[in-house]
Amino acid sequence: MHTYRLTIEYDGTEFRGWQAQKERPTVQQAIESALSVALRTQVRVVGSGRTDAGVHARGQVAHFRSRRSVDTHRLRGALDGLLPKAIAVIAVEAAVEGFHARFDAIRRAYAYQVATEARAIDRLARWRVHPPPDFEIMNAACEPLLGKHDFSAFCIARSETRNRVCAVHRAVWLPEDRAGDWRFVIEADRFLHGMVRAIVGTLVEVGRGRRAPDEVATVLASGDRRLAGPSAPALGLVLERVEYAASREPVAGADR
Repeated sequence: MHTYRLTIEYDGTEFRGWQAQKERPTVQQAIESALSVALRTQVRVVGSGRTDAGVHARGQVAHFRSRRSVDTHRLRGALDGLLPKAIAVIAVEAAVEGFHARFDAIRRAYAYQVATEARAIDRLARWRVHPPPDFEIMNAACEPLLGKHDFSAFCIARSETRNRVCAVHRAVWLPEDRAGDWRFVIEADRFLHGMVRAIVGTLVEVGRGRRAPDEVATVLASGDRRLAGPSAPALGLVLERVEYAASREPVAGADR
């Protein structure tokens, strides 16, 4: 059995998220359909994680298995013609034996994009936050998020996930090249359902003066989602990349 790794970019605006659903367009379904046509057999794709409806990705990783060897260069070209324009497969690579996109991942990085002014071109991938919040105060409020904690307070209440402990390695607001554009960058070993959007919504309340910066630590310790702020809209969230140990990376030069 051969294992192949896909690196995928997508605009999630018109999709009901990553996970396959009945009678609703999803990224997973679109990729499985395209692969099944290209390889002339039913293909199941496993992603590194689920993204919600409206969420985007620049570096989603997925894998599939095939009983026969696949020409990765030809497959990538075929997928380019078969997939909707909102999905692009950036790379198709032969993976190491037993590679699993989800279980082998050791770190994931998300960015949440905001704009303090009206935008036209990227209005579907950036939350307009006006008037501008105080990003310096918001950065100070990020400190309690770092480290290993139970993030139940930032997880949707209906989530069935029992283990809600995540190790956050980075959490920071960064200005972008265009004045008024900012992004919240957060990296962790894993993320809970709705976690990043709930954190962003809470931090924006801090930046607007509706909460004191030290309230973030209080909310985190409470484990109560009702004490956190409202979730930020899905449109600003982007899965930037998924990281793996060196031993689980594709073999250089292998194309089959």
